[in-house]
Amino acid sequence: MSTTLTLLAGAAALSMAVAAMPAAAAGTVKNVVLVHGAWADGTGWKPVYDILVKDGFNVSIVQNPLTSLADDVAAVDRVLARQDGPVILVGHSYGGTVISEAGDDDKVVGLVYVEAFVPNVGESTFGLLPKDAAPPPIEPSADGFAFFNKDAYVVAFADSVDPETAKFMADSQVPIAIVEAGSVPNTVAAWKTKPSWYQVGAQDHIIPPDAQRLMAGRAGSTVVEVPGGHLAFISNAQATADLIKQAAEGSAASN
Repeated sequence: MSTTLTLLAGAAALSMAVAAMPAAAAGTVKNVVLVHGAWADGTGWKPVYDILVKDGFNVSIVQNPLTSLADDVAAVDRVLARQDGPVILVGHSYGGTVISEAGDDDKVVGLVYVEAFVPNVGESTFGLLPKDAAPPPIEPSADGFAFFNKDAYVVAFADSVDPETAKFMADSQVPIAIVEAGSVPNTVAAWKTKPSWYQVGAQDHIIPPDAQRLMAGRAGSTVVEVPGGHLAFISNAQATADLIKQAAEGSAASN
């Protein structure tokens, strides 16, 4: 075979190989870091994780201790340090507060908020709850941590998932430090300098949908709405994964 034919055959084989690669390998950011919120842990991300990994993304899940905002940001920083390139940083609920603080890391090129808080500098998670809304039914511990009332957890916090899963999540919930995590103001608002995307849970009973829309609008986020409550990212995992993929493509295009 002549040299020219050999080169052409090699180019054709390369083109076929690229076409067969997972979506994340072709013109998108391939690293995704997922950050959970209060009264939960990283296992809630499993349905989204499975979709993204199948589609060729490198996905890492942070386990926030929920002991303080500083501790949770440090947990994110450790995972970000392990990434081999640009990252899409995703946060659910209180996780939105965490990624707003940790998202100034140079590796982070896009932020995705999922039924999440989006604080500005000087604002805290609990401070963003609408003043006219009923306070969440928390049960403080003697050492300053808040548990979510189990009955309310099943019918309000986890109403998007099946009752058996909701009960398990209520029984395995991770409490949040009321002051050190929930009431400490952010010193960074990464969404001011990084592109962002936002998923609104249209029937959320924890963060009212109107409050979600206001925060997303202030951040200039690309917004999608999905049916479901505060855990719509579990019941609508495909929609959440699709938004993250959109962010991965959009962030790659802008860098």
